[in-house]
Amino acid sequence: MFQNMTESQAREAILKSVKEYCETFHNQKEEFKEGQRIPYASRVYDSAEMMNLVDSALEFWLTGGRYTEQFEREFAAYLNVRYCSLVNSGSSANLLAFMALTSPLLGERRVQRGDEVITVAAGFPTTVTPMIQYGAVPVFVDITIPEYNIDVSMLEEAYSDKTKAVMIAHTLGNPFDLAAVKAFCDRHQLWLIEDNCDALGSVYELNGEKKLTGTIGDIGTSSFYPPHHMTMGEGGAVYTDNPLLHKIIRSFRDWGRDCCCPPGRDNFCGHRFDRQYGELPLGYDHKYVYSHFGYNLKATDMQAAVGCAQLAKFPSFVERRIHNFNRLYEALQPAADRLILPRATEHATPSWFGFLITCKENTDRNQVVSHIEKKGVQTRMLFAGNLTKHPCFDEMRAAGVGYRVAGELAVTDRVMSDSFWIGVYPGMTDEMIDYMAKAIIEAVGGKS
Repeated sequence: MFQNMTESQAREAILKSVKEYCETFHNQKEEFKEGQRIPYASRVYDSAEMMNLVDSALEFWLTGGRYTEQFEREFAAYLNVRYCSLVNSGSSANLLAFMALTSPLLGERRVQRGDEVITVAAGFPTTVTPMIQYGAVPVFVDITIPEYNIDVSMLEEAYSDKTKAVMIAHTLGNPFDLAAVKAFCDRHQLWLIEDNCDALGSVYELNGEKKLTGTIGDIGTSSFYPPHHMTMGEGGAVYTDNPLLHKIIRSFRDWGRDCCCPPGRDNFCGHRFDRQYGELPLGYDHKYVYSHFGYNLKATDMQAAVGCAQLAKFPSFVERRIHNFNRLYEALQPAADRLILPRATEHATPSWFGFLITCKENTDRNQVVSHIEKKGVQTRMLFAGNLTKHPCFDEMRAAGVGYRVAGELAVTDRVMSDSFWIGVYPGMTDEMIDYMAKAIIEAVGGKS
């Protein structure tokens, strides 16, 4: 087939076939029928993603390459930040963001073992895991309903002379009170990490300026796992405006090395063999000098290729999430006497990841969830509920060491017992939204 073609002609022919294959077998839309399974999230893609994936595969570079450079550049431009580092997952992004704060290059502001980091227990564990594994002490603060974010009135009570940072997530796309948290961090000279994995595209107005979440703190993180706002299969990103933090993040991501050479390029800095590092011999190869105890958390160029195509569609994803949320919110008003519906944080325009519902005292969550699951509507809890009650905390809880709780976690416990959420992903149609609302209203004994 390819004998009389140039390589570029052969590639063009392959990609044309890939496009036809995708449009024939992957992008056939079926009319929604009541009772059909409605997942809380799903991939939304077309032939552009598949063609990019194959295009990258044909190069067989495999590790980071031209698509990685393109994605980091375009994602940073979208966020309006200076630096972006692509990684292999959102969990790795959180690991890098936290570990960057432990670097000796930060001097007195570095987080050391035994230092405290303020966070919440009502979330996903990998926001907290890096702290515990390093030996820092998470300080858990309660949340509020119906925003489901940190109760900022408890920040000062959570603070101590060991506090070095705040690391919290924007819950299901709803930004936490960034004005209050940022002011608190500035007042006490604390680092702020925004776990933006569930909130990409959300906007917060601070001091009259609208900014994307993840860009207001010192470091932001994203996840590109399939259920998230955009996907590249597995994948994540860490971003910052701080050049020193960027240098540290890249070092930890790339085995802890001191060198900044891109994959496949030697002597990028021009000083590969002429400097002294630590107690190494003068002129030791800079590509094998390590300034941190790091990891290999890079993504592949094939993942980045998918991400580049997703990023081009991303604004439309945000618009549809907002549309779906608003339609569902209005459709559920007949059940407002039995359910607490979610509310956007003041000054925020969320890019909603999900629609979080808390059952009132006269409504049993388990019964509601059981009913709508039988109707085909997939549900999720607010991740860990109360992370401190999980088996991974058994030893620390028994010994009374390793973490601290500021005040009580009463609202966190209520969310663990009474809350659940359903999806609003951009592949949902109005018919699917209306069916979910109907199923929920039926579950609480109301009339749609």
